[in-house]
Amino acid sequence: MPQKSPFQLDIPQTDVLSYVFPEGKQPSDKPIWIDANDTSNALSPRQALQWVKRLGVGLDKLGVGQDEAVMMYSSNHIFVPVLYFAVAGSGRLFTGCNPAYGVNETSFQLENTGSRLVLVEPKFLDVVLKAARKSNFPLDRIYLFDDKPCEELQGVKDWRKMLGSEQEARSWQWHRMSPQESKTRTAALNYSSGTTGLPKGVMVSHENVIANVEQSIFMRNLEQPYAPQDAPAERWLGFLPLYHAYGQLWSITAAAVTQTPCYYMRAFNYNEWLSHIQNHRITHIQTAPPVLVMLAKRPETANYDISSLQNILCGAAPLSKELQNEVSEKCKLKVVQTWGMTEVTCSCLHVPGGMDDRSGSVGYIDPNSEMKLIDEAGQEVGAGERGEIYVRGPNVCLGYWRNERATQDTFDEEGFLKTGDVAIRDEKGWYWIVDRKKELIKVKGFQVAPAELEAVLLENDDIADAAVVGLQGEHEELPRAYVALKDSAKGKVREEEIREWTAKLVAKHKRLDGGVKFIDEVPKSPSGKIQRKIMREWAKRDAEEMKGKPPKAKL
Repeated sequence: MPQKSPFQLDIPQTDVLSYVFPEGKQPSDKPIWIDANDTSNALSPRQALQWVKRLGVGLDKLGVGQDEAVMMYSSNHIFVPVLYFAVAGSGRLFTGCNPAYGVNETSFQLENTGSRLVLVEPKFLDVVLKAARKSNFPLDRIYLFDDKPCEELQGVKDWRKMLGSEQEARSWQWHRMSPQESKTRTAALNYSSGTTGLPKGVMVSHENVIANVEQSIFMRNLEQPYAPQDAPAERWLGFLPLYHAYGQLWSITAAAVTQTPCYYMRAFNYNEWLSHIQNHRITHIQTAPPVLVMLAKRPETANYDISSLQNILCGAAPLSKELQNEVSEKCKLKVVQTWGMTEVTCSCLHVPGGMDDRSGSVGYIDPNSEMKLIDEAGQEVGAGERGEIYVRGPNVCLGYWRNERATQDTFDEEGFLKTGDVAIRDEKGWYWIVDRKKELIKVKGFQVAPAELEAVLLENDDIADAAVVGLQGEHEELPRAYVALKDSAKGKVREEEIREWTAKLVAKHKRLDGGVKFIDEVPKSPSGKIQRKIMREWAKRDAEEMKGKPPKAKL
């Protein structure tokens, strides 16, 4: 029987723009979206709403219809929330494209979304123009998008040129959605790489966004020594990419509704990140495990005063309790785990924000949601047993854009989303992520979880980061580790030493008998997930090269 969340909430049933700017309430003049490098460059909700209205007028004049997509191709800056709220709030579809994409990937998303308009940061214009030509996209529907006015570039004008006037903005109104429209109309198309094939557009409804913000804030306030209305002031650092669900939820929408200043970084650089925490006295961050690896392992951490930091919300990829606890102790703060994916808007499991949990759990099911764990035989399992998470709730997406087959494959007959993530739960309703279902390595019939071995490797003082994948042998898979060493260990530690060290800490079938290979950096997506597909390609290539060579060890 599915497990229901122990918590219930009343979710506002409206559109994203009405949620952030409710009727009859004056927007705040407090700066919320702030340039971390230049704090005079900032927007308050009142200022943002005026820009939203001017952009709404501009979209109307350009003939961008309801439920048509507008693509953003940009790094983080303070006008991204304006674009997000104007597009989604006016009944269009916001879609952010990863600016690290090449021409083919950008062209795919441009065509797949059917975007009617593209707003691009000037430094990325060349890629967008090439993608537009490849996709026969009209060049006059591309605008430069930055936080400062731009000179015309290669015939492309500044986005401010298509805005309505301040006078026109005063009379512009958006359609305030009914509860039914909130449930069924898409606000954002966020692209998920999935485990196979091309990226798929996840249709995130207005209800999805609002529900997940409400759920996340509720869980953050749970078990705190104060009532939500008495919460001390917070300051956030907005370094998560805003084309991604994680950044949209916290750094755009949650920042607005909680009136929390969020200092935006255009791109992540570890020393700059530490500097911003120190200079802006950041209290809370939302991040992924790679940043915790840096906090634990990088010597630069000691050069900055990050004592203002009280709480780290960590999601997007598995986090070992060892690394969690190491950072908690070293930085004297709480590391609070969450679990989610683009298909659940952002998150669906949280450890209560006021709890200092050291077990590695991802906590309770978010309010108004329910889960079941399904084993490989398709049977629901109980407490203490492994199973794939199936989830249903107001934050679960509508499906995949223009991909009915993938949508049907992803939901079961009861409307539960199949997540591909494997977990166990206890009798109290707490969950622990074991691994992703398709990443498991089979060794002589035993399952080996890469995340488990990665956690072991990160306990080695010479290792900065690591990823484990199955190396396909003649008849079976063998665990193989790709390891990035700390600078201090390079040239001093051999691959074989890492393999031998690990063998002393794990069961025989978990030993790294597929070998260890040193690399410069573990490939990860901008949201922090190890890019397993790339790792499998590396392992396949290495397996071919190793054919005919005598094995280094016997099982």
